[in-house]
Amino acid sequence: MNDGSLSILGIDATEERVYRYFLRNPGTSTEDIDILLHRPREEVEKAFARLDELCLLRTDEHGGATATDPETAIERLTEIRLRELHEQLHQVTRCRHLVADLTAEQQARPLAGQGVERLEVLRHIRDRIDDLAFFARQEILSVEPYTALTPENIAHARPLDTRCLRRGVRIRSVVLREALDHPPTVAYLRELRAQGASIRAADDLSERILVYDRQTALVPVDPADTSSGALVTQQAGLVSNILALFEKIWTEATDLAAVIDTGAAPTGVLSEMEQRVMEEMCRVAKDETGARNLDISVRTYRRHVADVLRILDATSRPHAALLARERGWI
Repeated sequence: MNDGSLSILGIDATEERVYRYFLRNPGTSTEDIDILLHRPREEVEKAFARLDELCLLRTDEHGGATATDPETAIERLTEIRLRELHEQLHQVTRCRHLVADLTAEQQARPLAGQGVERLEVLRHIRDRIDDLAFFARQEILSVEPYTALTPENIAHARPLDTRCLRRGVRIRSVVLREALDHPPTVAYLRELRAQGASIRAADDLSERILVYDRQTALVPVDPADTSSGALVTQQAGLVSNILALFEKIWTEATDLAAVIDTGAAPTGVLSEMEQRVMEEMCRVAKDETGARNLDISVRTYRRHVADVLRILDATSRPHAALLARERGWI
């Protein structure tokens, strides 16, 4: 650290440059100082506001500014910084309550001789699911009887799902057919399918199953009450039975494409990626350019284009662009 830096007293680089400038040039105008300091205007204005709040800079009625005497400034900053450090030290000495929170992370331990792990805290269940998905290498199987995904659900799931699919992890999922009546949910499922996921729908589901790489399975303690917790197992016999149940459900379910592609094409249901593909499709001529702009493969880009054409009931890309403009989608 530079010995002349005020950062140890809580002053950032731009604030220090502004303060030092007005020490050298007291009473000068504050106008266009950002140009002189080669810093963004918003950043310099923020520095002015904080220096004023700390009483390190005084402005006059003519728009000039003068820096507070260095001895007074350092004393004030030191007092503020010591007060902050004292508060931090006080908080550190009271952190024993963290022991209980961290100990709770240890609560889900394998039950002796059974190879089963029980999770009872919702946050711990979600963390474990995220961990298992993150480290999956080959395949993720799921049966999820939700009727709708909230925007928060989708925002949380999208990064992990996309990462898995890009890494070549095979995803097979069975959802409740009722969920396909919820536009945001069906849009997200179509988005996953376009990226390579295999999705089927079933008329009636009560099971909740997650299996990772055919080695680790997660099921609810009570299927009728998910708040009661979850069980995680790597015991071969249990995982094998759960896999058999999944395959039975999978075989009896209907492919997503066969469900959502029948009848009239849905209107107003575009996934986030399809919206971006449609905009690129209307803006650039080559698929390679559009795919590069969106950082996806040409094959995936063309699959999204086909979905957009189907949703719009368009016979060609120019026709799709015209229909999209008529509907106000672009």
